Amino acid sequence: MIVVDTNVISYLYFPSNETEIVERLYQKNPVWSVPFLWRSEFRNVGTLYLRKGILAYEAVKDASHRAEELLWGYEEMVESEEVFPLVQKSSCSAYGCEFVALALRLNTNLITYNKKIIKEFPDVALKPEQYLKIAK
Repeated sequence: MIVVDTNVISYLYFPSNETEIVERLYQKNPVWSVPFLWRSEFRNVGTLYLRKGILAYEAVKDASHRAEELLWGYEEMVESEEVFPLVQKSSCSAYGCEFVALALRLNTNLITYNKKIIKEFPDVALKPEQYLKIAK
């Protein structure tokens, strides 16, 4: 099991330059855990694709449904007591720190493209490419 952030989930379901590598990540480790926050963030990404005319309404709705099915049962509540110590020791947002906190609690890696999180939490956070190099 790994924790993935919303960008990673988005790259799996919405077309991007990162889709192929994220598909490889999913094949390598298909059990992804996330804080509940991911749903709102994912909807914002879908909104962007919809409003820019990149995807039609039905495609965005379908992607959201498939992502929710994938992560059903692997969504976790993250408590403020887990997030604020991470916020205090970093310059990362509380949103980002929710993903870090969950990875720490589950004793696993956070897979992300967020450069700030990777820089400030190098023991936990990895880009998909880094994870694929070290994963067994």
